[in-house]
Amino acid sequence: MEYYTWILTFHIMAMMSWMAMLFYQPRLYVYHTEHQDKKEFVDVVKIQELKMYKYIGVPAMWATIISGAIMLYLNPYLLSSQAGGWMHAKLFFALLLIIYSFSLGYYRKKLEKDDYERSGNFFRAYNEIPTILSLFIVAYVITKTFSLLFTIITLLIGSFIVYKVYKQKEKKVS
Repeated sequence: MEYYTWILTFHIMAMMSWMAMLFYQPRLYVYHTEHQDKKEFVDVVKIQELKMYKYIGVPAMWATIISGAIMLYLNPYLLSSQAGGWMHAKLFFALLLIIYSFSLGYYRKKLEKDDYERSGNFFRAYNEIPTILSLFIVAYVITKTFSLLFTIITLLIGSFIVYKVYKQKEKKVS
């Protein structure tokens, strides 16, 4: 356990880098989608999307996963029934973040081919998902408990926010 806090530190830093990509990548997709008629602008955004995803997001995601797995290996108590189940809930929402991360790669490839099947509003709403998922993760880690009431209320409020963002009027690009 001598190195546990160093691994934890690395885990938190990797997670912060990964979250930076998760928060910013969909914003790039908004710009890309809403300015698709400006080729020079889109060409620059495509480079940003690639670098953000491939060189920051994916390595940070794997660093987060690997360091987290090492910590669980070093402290298996966290997965025991005596720990209260919060780690299982955290891991579930972390899995959803991983799936979300890969979905950003999917959308990046579609946009790279100029396939605009999704609107700017879709990506604005999609941009809210990592905030909601990270709220669960951080809350479970800090409180070291699982609360069904907190989970349901947060899901309802988060879903409402995503819906309102998605349904807002499309922005006019000049």
